[in-house]
Amino acid sequence: MENRKILVGMSGGVDSTVTAILLKKDGYEVTGVYMKLHEKKGYHEENYKKVQRVGDYLGIDVHFLDLSKDFNENVYNYFVDTYREGLTPNPCVFCNRTIKFGKMVEFAESLGIDRVATGHYVKCDGEFLYMAEDDTKDQSYFLAQVRKETLKKLIFPLGTWIKDDVKAYAKNIEVLQDFATQKESSEICFVENEYTEVLERHMDIDKEGEVVDAKGNVVGKHKGYMHYTIGKRRGFTVDGAHDPHFVLSIKPEKNQIVVGKREELEENRFKIKKINLFEDGLTNFNSTVKVRYRTRAIPCRVTIDGDMGLVELEESVFGLAYGQVAVFYDKDKVIGSGVIC
Repeated sequence: MENRKILVGMSGGVDSTVTAILLKKDGYEVTGVYMKLHEKKGYHEENYKKVQRVGDYLGIDVHFLDLSKDFNENVYNYFVDTYREGLTPNPCVFCNRTIKFGKMVEFAESLGIDRVATGHYVKCDGEFLYMAEDDTKDQSYFLAQVRKETLKKLIFPLGTWIKDDVKAYAKNIEVLQDFATQKESSEICFVENEYTEVLERHMDIDKEGEVVDAKGNVVGKHKGYMHYTIGKRRGFTVDGAHDPHFVLSIKPEKNQIVVGKREELEENRFKIKKINLFEDGLTNFNSTVKVRYRTRAIPCRVTIDGDMGLVELEESVFGLAYGQVAVFYDKDKVIGSGVIC
């Protein structure tokens, strides 16, 4: 007989609450867990109270799991260090790999629970991830670094739902009345407004430096390299420039940013590392690739050689950001991912 025990990651928001309700209705023996990931004052107390109310409403146990130390080591420090290196991090991707579908899965196992669920908008058949029915909310990109062996444990009830239908469903549930209209959570949970506010707690981000062209000639000044990401076109000076200039690359060791015209941002091939594939034995394949979350998938050819890969694009992209994650798709199926380097 199938084990119907399941651990649901609960944030105090609508999506995770509806997820727990749907699984309970479907006959699962639901246990909830609230994960404390960072130290934002008052944030966890308020959300955990909501989770407890839902637990009381459903008659389920809920746990408070303090993962702030693991989160700090695996996600927060990675975020700060990546910007320090002049790259662009994707903390949500690595939080999903190491924390939500790493430490939470370990916690489920410690409770004797085999299955884990969250309110993510994505589908999973135990072997692959697939894009959600609601393509405006699809989060498959952010889960593409989750370990292959973990997929068999995952259930995502909202993968077949449209967000508006989830909101409408929530309005009819008593325990959700006062948070069915709450604001959507921010993309990066520990960033209040600007990412630079996090960085300035750890280093001086306002050291003025040189703006150079692709040949290394000094053409202007900038206010500190950590204020810039690839493709940015404002916040620095270029002496005598009549046309817009964009950040082409960042040289942290010299506190320089390299700028040029838009056409110089064009890329049609790049390397990847930290490769995570959901199909064994893949070394050469055709697919489509998203080089950022909110970009169109572009046809490509991928060649894997050991720990590294080469991605050749059929169409050029502009503003490729090193440190971001490239996610490979076969139609709506996620083949895997790698970090752009």
